[in-house]
Amino acid sequence: MMKKLIFITTVLLLTLCGLLSASAEASRIKELAQLEGVRSNQLVGYGLVVGLNGTGDSASTQFTIQSLVNMMERLGVTVDRNKVKVSNVAAVVVTADLPPFARAGNSIDVSVSSVGDAENLAGGTLLMTPLKAADGKIYAVAQGSLVVGSLAFGGKAAKVQKNHPTAGRIPGGALVEREVPFVFGQQQALNYRLKDSDFTTISRMREVINAHFGAELARALDAGQLRVQVPDSYREQVVEFVSQLELLEVTPDSLARIVVNERTGTIVMGDRVRISTVAVSHGNLNLVISEKTNVSQPNPLSSGQTVQTPETLVDVAEDKGNLVVLEQGVSIGDVAAALNAIGATPRDLIAIFQAIKAAGALYADLVIL
Repeated sequence: MMKKLIFITTVLLLTLCGLLSASAEASRIKELAQLEGVRSNQLVGYGLVVGLNGTGDSASTQFTIQSLVNMMERLGVTVDRNKVKVSNVAAVVVTADLPPFARAGNSIDVSVSSVGDAENLAGGTLLMTPLKAADGKIYAVAQGSLVVGSLAFGGKAAKVQKNHPTAGRIPGGALVEREVPFVFGQQQALNYRLKDSDFTTISRMREVINAHFGAELARALDAGQLRVQVPDSYREQVVEFVSQLELLEVTPDSLARIVVNERTGTIVMGDRVRISTVAVSHGNLNLVISEKTNVSQPNPLSSGQTVQTPETLVDVAEDKGNLVVLEQGVSIGDVAAALNAIGATPRDLIAIFQAIKAAGALYADLVIL
């Protein structure tokens, strides 16, 4: 009885692990595709940050002086621009993303970056700055105190700096003043565009959607676009239909790819990387050159002179190259184990993968950053 219970428990655990593994590989449609028309819009504006502790723009930054004088005149204050000091003021560019379905009165985050020669924006306050879109219309207005996640202090001989003190953010620092015209819910068909176009992935999406709703609602137009017909029962509930559709899980397909970064020695390989039968040999050549001086001193009271003779030592050593045979169709784990067996470092692996690709034995895209 105890053995039977253990057997049943083991089977259940293996089944659960298999289900968890299959579920972990699948992704929701909302992560794989984006609904056409539902997108954010970029905003940009030019403004001034005030209240800095002498870390603002210098007097040579003419556009900061001009902007400050123009602002003071709009506020009814007449000033002489030749007597204006801007050490506590910095000219900045303000950027933000207007999310889809943003309504007037909603707040959005903004990023603030110096465009002059200011040293630090910490403690500054952004004055009212209109944010415009590509059509030249104002969609939001930003203002507020900056949050600068950095520090910079020091004197003439030394300086300590962490991160970038000339850029900051204002969480919720802009108010939406104009809405992007878009009417959702009146479409008879929805167009989804894959973030990474792939024929296999979009075919799987079509099959999952049609199987879930029990009708031929989805139709793949190409490798990156899927059209889904809104059923009659959801014509007045398009939001609910989209919610159910985007929660469906699809296992995406991907290209076999190896991404290497020669500057940092980073290598990232996908699980579909395969190679044909190939032999790999890798040996390192080490050249060591050292200089030393031989000193010969005369005997005491001999009236001789000290003689210094330079000597150069050259040592050349070549590591033993182990020939490793990689069989055809091996997995990524086998490739890593075989290459580790010859003691290859990440930078050595980059050269090895390039050679295997040149030999036509690597069935994957080699992307070099």
